[in-house]
Amino acid sequence: MITPLPNNSVKGSTSGIAIMALFDLLGRKWNMRIMWELRNKSLSFRALQEQCGGMSPSVLNTRIKQLTTAKLVASEPSGYELTTLGVSLMQTLDPLRDWSRQWEKECQ
Repeated sequence: MITPLPNNSVKGSTSGIAIMALFDLLGRKWNMRIMWELRNKSLSFRALQEQCGGMSPSVLNTRIKQLTTAKLVASEPSGYELTTLGVSLMQTLDPLRDWSRQWEKECQ
C-alpha cells in the first residue's frame, strides 16, 4: 500500500496538494488511533497493539510503516513515538477537537 504524501496523487485528489495527502493518510483506518495513543508517550509494538484494541500485528506494522514514511512516527529504543512533526500535527488538531465538542452539543 502506497503512503499518501504531498506532491503525489492520493485517494480523491490528483492535485498533489499536501492537505489532501494528509486527509487521505489520517483517514486510513487506525492511523489517527495510533497517533492518539502515542501523543503522550512512547509505546512498544505490543503495548501499542494492546492500546489499539488488539489490532492484528500485520495491520499495525503496515500503519506504522505508513506513518514512519510520512515522518509522523519514529522507532526509538524506548518504542514508537511521534516525531516533532507528529507532535505538531496533534497540537494543530486541538482546536478541531474543541470545535467537535461544540458540534456534538449542537447535534444533540
